[in-house]
Amino acid sequence: MNRIVRAITQTRELFTVAFLIILFLGTGIVNPSFLAPDNILLCLNGSVIYILLAIGVSFVITTGDIDVSVGATLGLTAAVCATMIRDGSSLIMASITALTIGALIGLVNGLGVTKLRIPAIIMTLGVNGLVRGSIYVYTEGKWVENLPAVFKSYGQITLAGFVNLFLLITVLIVIGVYLYLNKGKKGKYFAAIGDNMGGATLIGIPVDKTRILAFVLCGVFAALAGIIFASKIGFVTPTAGNGYEMKAIAACVLGGVSLTGGVGSVIGAMFGAIIMSSISRILVFLQFSSNWDDTITGILLIIIVVADALIQKHFKEKARRERLAARDLKALRAFEEMGGDAE
Repeated sequence: MNRIVRAITQTRELFTVAFLIILFLGTGIVNPSFLAPDNILLCLNGSVIYILLAIGVSFVITTGDIDVSVGATLGLTAAVCATMIRDGSSLIMASITALTIGALIGLVNGLGVTKLRIPAIIMTLGVNGLVRGSIYVYTEGKWVENLPAVFKSYGQITLAGFVNLFLLITVLIVIGVYLYLNKGKKGKYFAAIGDNMGGATLIGIPVDKTRILAFVLCGVFAALAGIIFASKIGFVTPTAGNGYEMKAIAACVLGGVSLTGGVGSVIGAMFGAIIMSSISRILVFLQFSSNWDDTITGILLIIIVVADALIQKHFKEKARRERLAARDLKALRAFEEMGGDAE
């Protein structure tokens, strides 16, 4: 079964990469200027926030849960970080505060889901509304502007003349998370819980603690995305992060993270995030209105979810048939050993 799961994951990762290449090449054929190196770098640099959100959401989805509050968490932490820096706080203090807020929001989600047994979609949807309202209260409905130039300049730092600092840090984070989930003993708990929560409990995996950790990590990554959002954009509105949760979830599923849990790869989620973040830019080069962005995102999400459900159903049915065939074969051999006639 583990071989089947690994094969599915690897295949879906390759599918995501292939889809990304085809999408970029197809757009380049229609408008060759899209494939200009500077534009490709802009697409990659613009995907940083979505990649970080997708990493966090992938932890939760892998365990079989869902978190739709990441967009609001991004907005609140971005507003808090930007306000503190504007008012004279250091970047370190502002970042620690934002990350702490993200972790606390994740903790509330995790406790609600595991201890109060509230369905994840309901719990995180309620928290989403609460956090979104808190942004308006905190900012009094105003934009957070006039941020220090040095803070806004962080998003423009490049290494070797073309690699954005935030992009490089994000890629290193992806590699680190990948190694943790695939090589670390405790990192494998997330997929084990999503694959079979009851079985994970029987073999001694701390299910509730791991699920809570998944939500906390999701909140932390959303907060990190919020900090980078404030630096890259240079201002924060009360609606910051609105709708980002849908793209983050779509990026995960497109990258091979199954909504049923137990199957997924943060590498695939990264490529899925690049696709989702590039849609608006692709529409511009194809001379379509960017108003189609959310519509296309929704269509992709529906298609991916349906395909995911069909794939999971197919392999579950295949595994069931293999178990039945093995059981029948075992019974037949036992009957023959007893001297029975196989005919």
